[in-house]
Amino acid sequence: YFMNYYFISKTESQTRCHSEVILHPTRAPLAVSSPDNAGNSPPRYLGVMPAYSAADDALTTKLVTFYEHLKDSSVPSHQATVLLFDPSNGTLKAVLDGSVITAKRTAAVSAIATKLLMPAFAEVLCILGAGVQAYSHYDIFTELFTFKEVRIWNRTKEKAVKFASSVSGPVRVCSSAQEAVTGADVIVTVTMATTPILFGDWVKPGAHINAVGASRPDWRELDDELMKNSVLFVDSRDAALTESGDVILSGAEIFAELGEVLKGTKPALPEKTTVFKSLGMAVEDTVAAKFVYDAWSAGN
Repeated sequence: YFMNYYFISKTESQTRCHSEVILHPTRAPLAVSSPDNAGNSPPRYLGVMPAYSAADDALTTKLVTFYEHLKDSSVPSHQATVLLFDPSNGTLKAVLDGSVITAKRTAAVSAIATKLLMPAFAEVLCILGAGVQAYSHYDIFTELFTFKEVRIWNRTKEKAVKFASSVSGPVRVCSSAQEAVTGADVIVTVTMATTPILFGDWVKPGAHINAVGASRPDWRELDDELMKNSVLFVDSRDAALTESGDVILSGAEIFAELGEVLKGTKPALPEKTTVFKSLGMAVEDTVAAKFVYDAWSAGN
């Protein structure tokens, strides 16, 4: 038993995979043109995210599943595993829990964007959503920045109350998204919303928004007014134009990739109202996985 699943070795596979046994299960799918009841099933996604970082000499693939109908069950809607390979020969070096890596690296990138784009005097942090990403964003944001007040809102208020009682510092639980957002300097949206839950006329001029949810081309967290009247930054222009409903459906113009700001080829414009649309890049998993592996190796 390995992590939360079984690891079946080469020897065990060889023993159980002799010809007459494997023939029938291999033959059966050949006669099926499409999955049974595919049209009636709730949305289910499998993502395969390979990447190589020359700077880190690291090669990974992340396998991530998203089952929308499980969002209210004890099983997480998102589950992920990262495979780390030796780039010199293709050998599998490690299997890592991808959920932890995804949560941590996503929050880290949001923190980098916030450091570059937030107003000079930011006192109020607002988090919309109370899932895994809310916790990871709270942890790194309260570690790196000094906010006088942290607010949270979630559609299911009980989860927001649980969040507030679980984290290390004081958090104000708000009864509505508008209450949470009004006057906030930094806003983080980490929801499962498919239609807008954050509206431009609520947002304080000069605020910075990290839009992390709504990772499908037909899903949204932010309305047209906010998207079109803010300076829009993304992690990947190509990904945003094909995967982000907030960008695609609003028709908002992308000002820059975050990397362009880091390199100094585009200005940050922290005096403006800014949005960072985060979709996640496979190379972020690669760098994070290599960091975890190196730290683990040093301790063993």
